[in-house]
Amino acid sequence: MHVSASHVVVSLVENYPNYLIINLDKLDYCASLKNLETISEKQNYKFIQGDICEPHFIKLLFETEKIDIVLHFAAQTHVDLSFWRTLEFTYVNVYGTHVLVTAAYEACVEKFIYVSTDEVYGGSIDEEFDEASPKRPTNPYASSKAAAECFVQSYWERYQFPVVITRSSNVYGPHQYPEKVIPKFISLLHQNRKCCIHGSGLQRRNFIYTTDVVEAFLTILKKGKPGEIYNIGSSFEMSILQLAKELIHLIKKTSSESEMEYWVDYVKDRPINDLRYPMNSEKMHNLGWRPKVPWKEGIKKTIEWYRDNFRNWKNVEKALDPFPVTGHSHSLMNCRM
Repeated sequence: MHVSASHVVVSLVENYPNYLIINLDKLDYCASLKNLETISEKQNYKFIQGDICEPHFIKLLFETEKIDIVLHFAAQTHVDLSFWRTLEFTYVNVYGTHVLVTAAYEACVEKFIYVSTDEVYGGSIDEEFDEASPKRPTNPYASSKAAAECFVQSYWERYQFPVVITRSSNVYGPHQYPEKVIPKFISLLHQNRKCCIHGSGLQRRNFIYTTDVVEAFLTILKKGKPGEIYNIGSSFEMSILQLAKELIHLIKKTSSESEMEYWVDYVKDRPINDLRYPMNSEKMHNLGWRPKVPWKEGIKKTIEWYRDNFRNWKNVEKALDPFPVTGHSHSLMNCRM
């Protein structure tokens, strides 16, 4: 399950007892229902296993469940894997989204929120992207998300179907499958294995803690305007090499440069690796949202969680390979509100 999705589900179930929250997930390799154990028995929570790429199933779901709001997190998201499984990413991210938005439109859903990524903008050294910036994706994952955005947006342009698109920075925190860089490095170090860094490691990324992203989605649910796009960004930025060294310092309790280098293993870079994704999130700030969790607090909580919950997923060892070859996962969260 998408790291943000599981936290959004938990937050909605706990804070809105009068609303039924329906969680649809394919439960593939990177999903774990353990992340939702705290709410699994709640009366206002319902889990359904299913695939957004199955039109008849999705159509039946909307016919049998009165769904008012859709939060669409479902996607193939592993950038490295997207270079080798381009058609699979296109199928899940583009076709799956097309199936879902069509069914939601036919069911007269009140709001459809599509969760996209800052990567649709492409890389930049100094230009800060706002929601009007052109999409220039440079990898198959980002290209599939950009194409899916176009399908979603077209339903607003043609039918005035109330869609909202979000683009967020790198989300981190508990519940994230360890193929993503932060949980991957943490998990490797906990196993006394080295952090594998693609290329030079000088690529910089903006990181935002998961509870801040949850607050952003709750804000969009309440205040997001149909037909609009919202950047959910953070000003906190660091290089992948800096990230590795910070985690080595925190987990291995060392500040020695030579000892830090010992825990780093440089591997071949991906075909294209954008240097930065700087985003302007003023539009979200105008809705009253800003990230609140400082890096030091967020990373401490994240390290502690993975220390205790590393084996929550099946096939977790495959995620720690420098070039994993695994399947795919879907995560879709629907709210009946």
